[in-house]
Amino acid sequence: MASLEQLLSSVQGLHDTPEHLETARTQLKQAEEMLAKSGADKLNVALSHLDPSRYSLAWLFLLDAQQGVTQPDKADAFINRCTAFLKACHQDQIRIAVEKFNSVCFKLKDCVLVLNQPARGVLPLRTAIKKLQPTSEHLTPQHADFLLLVVLSKIYNAGLPVLAEEIFEVDAKKTGIAPRDFLLYCYYGGMVYIGMKRFKKALELLGHAISAPAQVLNAITLEAYKKFVVVHLLVDGQLPTFQKYTPTIVQKLLKSNSQPYIDLGNAYATRSVGDLKKCIQTNENVYKTDTNLGLVKQLIPSLYKRNIQRLTQTYLTLSLKDIAEAVELEGPKEAELHVLRMIEEGEIFAEINQKDGMVSFREDPEEYNSVEMVNQLDAEMQGMIKLAKKVAAIDEQVSTDKAYLGKINLKERHSRFGEEDYEIGSQRMFVEPTY
Repeated sequence: MASLEQLLSSVQGLHDTPEHLETARTQLKQAEEMLAKSGADKLNVALSHLDPSRYSLAWLFLLDAQQGVTQPDKADAFINRCTAFLKACHQDQIRIAVEKFNSVCFKLKDCVLVLNQPARGVLPLRTAIKKLQPTSEHLTPQHADFLLLVVLSKIYNAGLPVLAEEIFEVDAKKTGIAPRDFLLYCYYGGMVYIGMKRFKKALELLGHAISAPAQVLNAITLEAYKKFVVVHLLVDGQLPTFQKYTPTIVQKLLKSNSQPYIDLGNAYATRSVGDLKKCIQTNENVYKTDTNLGLVKQLIPSLYKRNIQRLTQTYLTLSLKDIAEAVELEGPKEAELHVLRMIEEGEIFAEINQKDGMVSFREDPEEYNSVEMVNQLDAEMQGMIKLAKKVAAIDEQVSTDKAYLGKINLKERHSRFGEEDYEIGSQRMFVEPTY
């Protein structure tokens, strides 16, 4: 077995062409056991003599071979080395050792969590996403870890540019992504949007996690559904219904494992703030354990607003006292504060007469003929055109896929002969001969 020095000497001469890189990867792969036994100190000395931009492949194997890097006394140094490496590494080299790259990024995430410094990993993992992605439309394992650190560090704005990139490609061969990575991307992405109070976008991502193909219920889907219910109440004021393509087994198990959230939706539907508060108080420990208590409590002011909005559909004028009584507020002053806040946020259109305490409700003054509205409409149309072209391209790609065509042909044969006849025929075709 070659020594570490001999291995590195050989690898340093193999970085110019794809063939050389493949040879270097093979040599490094064969030397993994030796690298693991070399010790962190010896590996770090070797790294100090290698340029990460020229020998990214060697850096990957040497970083991944280091043991115990998630221990508190070693984590800081490992974070620094990984940060420098991710900034300098060459895309072509890391993409031929995807499993090693993902392993190093995973260790980096664990290190910043061990030190309780999630913000330190945000920028490095953002860089890692860009390095590994073949295109901006590809999802990578680093997406989920990046969004987790964004949530833990509460710098939600940092996650928005990544979430704004439309994902159409989930390619395990090119990125090493697994189904769990997709679910976590949807879950943590939904949490980022919740933190920014962009609830409609949160519903989209959480909904993808719930409706993803599955044969059993997993913990990620269950937690996503709990948040999905609360956010749906904030947006639409009612319990959500499942998309028709949501697996049946998942639908049944979600309902039976999230009863406190179903109760929450039923209490919200009564339009009674008192009933809602009672339900929250009854299940407070459950919501707290699920780390959803803060989100759940946002339903109380939401119900106040929704009840005030209902009044605007019935009355042209109403006193602050009557509003307070109708929506279960403590008095006219609290009602005035709620109405003013809703006017400022554009949720209702009204005027308050301070002399007699009367509120006059108005129609929406927007006539939808401004330059800004035209520009917004044009942007929406361009987005739909782009999406339509992408869907057409994916449809064409799927319709020519050999695996898909094989399944379609098999299904047609089943429907043509009948399920039972087909199975009997298949058994007859493969009956073992007797002599």
